[in-house]
Amino acid sequence: MTTRPLHRPVLSRIRMPGQRMQLTLILVVIFLWSVLSVRSPSSLVHTGGLGALGEIVSAFFRPDLSPGLLSKVAADAWRTIAFAVTGMTVALVIGVPAGVLASGVVQRRSAGRTGVTTITRGVLAVLRAVHEIVWAILFVAAFGLSPIAGVLAIGIPYGGILGRVLAERLQDVPDAPLHALRTTGAGEAKVLLFGRAPIVLADVVSYVFYRFECAVRAAAVLSFVGLGGLGFRISIALDDLAFEQVWTAVFALVLIIIGIDLWSAGVRKRLVS
Repeated sequence: MTTRPLHRPVLSRIRMPGQRMQLTLILVVIFLWSVLSVRSPSSLVHTGGLGALGEIVSAFFRPDLSPGLLSKVAADAWRTIAFAVTGMTVALVIGVPAGVLASGVVQRRSAGRTGVTTITRGVLAVLRAVHEIVWAILFVAAFGLSPIAGVLAIGIPYGGILGRVLAERLQDVPDAPLHALRTTGAGEAKVLLFGRAPIVLADVVSYVFYRFECAVRAAAVLSFVGLGGLGFRISIALDDLAFEQVWTAVFALVLIIIGIDLWSAGVRKRLVS
């Protein structure tokens, strides 16, 4: 009885190198095909690229720290954070209830559980299938260069992502710790609130902070389309070849991400302890 499980890992170890070799060959062929498909390889090389790269690298060590620019960058950073916070609020409003419904944990005895989970998962898949840049273009066409466009462009796809992650975490909770609640007569809603939620809280909060980091970066990228923020500041500086100003805005973005990471680590530590 104990010999059968021992043979399976051996077979998997024998097959894996061959599968990896096949995958490597496929990727190499795809890469070579992509390179050969470029009609004019000379157009891939910019004649002034090395000089521009040297200016960008040298500007890294001497960012523009003038008070006037720092005040503008601070305002842009605040605008970027505001976009990210509001977008994540929309994402949580979408993702938390949709994730609970998609998990099916509160419809364990409901005849319509399969239908509800299938429909909700389908909706979440549609929301996260479209990239935030595409959503931004669509909403800019609908609302113009309005903050609503940036907020919805972040909130909708991130809501789909958060909903899926939350649904999977709620489903992965082992049933043994929940048995005590059920023996006291607690319904599935109370089991979710007092049993599943505390178990997954630390991991879900940590992931929400990670998505918040992504939202900050997305807000900076979306500002390139004219919504304002650090990305728009970087775009203006690049157009003027003011690489020192570019690095000032980039360093501001880095400081924001570091701050969020430290905040996330502190919150997670308190939740775990």
